[in-house]
Amino acid sequence: MKINNSELETVAVKRPQYPPEGVAEIAFAGRSNVGKSSLLNLITGRKSLARVSGSPGKTRTINFYRCNAKSDDGETKYDFRIVDLPGYGFAKISRSESEKWGAMMESYLENRADLIKVVQLVDIRHKPSAQDVQMYDYLRYYGLDGIVVATKADKVSSNERAKNIKEIRKTLDMGKGDVVIPVSALKKTGEKELLAEIERLLAARMEG
Repeated sequence: MKINNSELETVAVKRPQYPPEGVAEIAFAGRSNVGKSSLLNLITGRKSLARVSGSPGKTRTINFYRCNAKSDDGETKYDFRIVDLPGYGFAKISRSESEKWGAMMESYLENRADLIKVVQLVDIRHKPSAQDVQMYDYLRYYGLDGIVVATKADKVSSNERAKNIKEIRKTLDMGKGDVVIPVSALKKTGEKELLAEIERLLAARMEG
C-alpha cells in the first residue's frame, strides 16, 4: 500500500471536535521523544505533515490526518485517517497537564467507533518504560494492541536489533501473533512493512 495524499483534517481536544464518523482510523501513540512525527512523515511521504519539534511533549492535541481521500486509482483504494495522539511520559510537564492529556486520550480510545488499531511506538535502544507497559496493557484491554513500531532502528547493530526486539516483546508481554516492526525514519527503512500491516487492517475492516 502507498499513501498518495494526506492532509491535516482536524485538531481536537474533546469529542465534539472530532471529524465525522464513517472513516477507518489508525492511531499512533508513544513517548514524547520516540520519533512519532518523523514516522508519520515517513509513511505518508510528506516532509512536514506532522511537525517535528525539538521540544518533546509539544503535541497537546489529537491530530486527525485524512489519507488517500482524493485518490481513485486501484492502488490506493483505502480512504482512512491517521490519528496522532499526544505523547506521554515527558517529565517537564505538570501533573495536572499530564492528567489532562491522559483524559483526552482515554476519551478517544474508549469511545471512537472508527478506531480499529493503535500502533504503539517504542525506542529500540531502550527497554520499554513503565509507561510504555501501562499503555500496551491499556490497549490490550480494549483490543487495540498487536502492532509495535521500534523506532530509531539505525542506531543499533543487527545483533542488537534482534536482542532488543526480543526484550521489547518480553517486557510488553506481547502475544505470538503480535508484531514488532523496526523502523528508521533517517534511513527510510521499515515503512513498507508497517504500511502492509495497515493495509491488512483496512482490508479486514472492509470485509467485515
